[in-house]
Amino acid sequence: MNRQDKQNVVEALHTAWAEATAAVVTHYRGLTVTEMGLLRRNLRSAEVKMQVVKNTLARRAAEGTGFAVAEEFFSGPTAIAYGTDPVALAKTLSDFAKSNEALKILGGVLDGKRLDPADVNALASLPSREVLLAKMFSTMQAPLSGFVRTLNEVPASFVRTLAAVRDQKEAA
Repeated sequence: MNRQDKQNVVEALHTAWAEATAAVVTHYRGLTVTEMGLLRRNLRSAEVKMQVVKNTLARRAAEGTGFAVAEEFFSGPTAIAYGTDPVALAKTLSDFAKSNEALKILGGVLDGKRLDPADVNALASLPSREVLLAKMFSTMQAPLSGFVRTLNEVPASFVRTLAAVRDQKEAA
């Protein structure tokens, strides 16, 4: 790589990392090309990008972004996965690391804060954004639906009372 190519890589990474909210740094030594391709496909379906980049270029690209706290992870053969959905990112990498011992999660970054491997695994155990939103909306909707059921019960009980009076008069 010549100097201009390196500068282009650093600028592209800096721009991408400035937009991303989360990243996970991994060591991939020991993964086959097929396994790495499978990992990239899984990450792509979760709308996460993964890049293998030289550590010095990663350090330069991280300057001025929230990813600067992850500089200590940039040693050895590192692959950096980043995106805007931290739960999907962590979940995809954790699931893959469970089935492939060659992938080691070194740590990560979430909104400018450094994460340990245990934090990344804890993040992976959270429900997805859609599930959390559904739970929140159902919690917000519960009082309203209870109120509507209560209001609906008044005319329903009146109709049942009228039907009982009618049945009593018919029987007599």
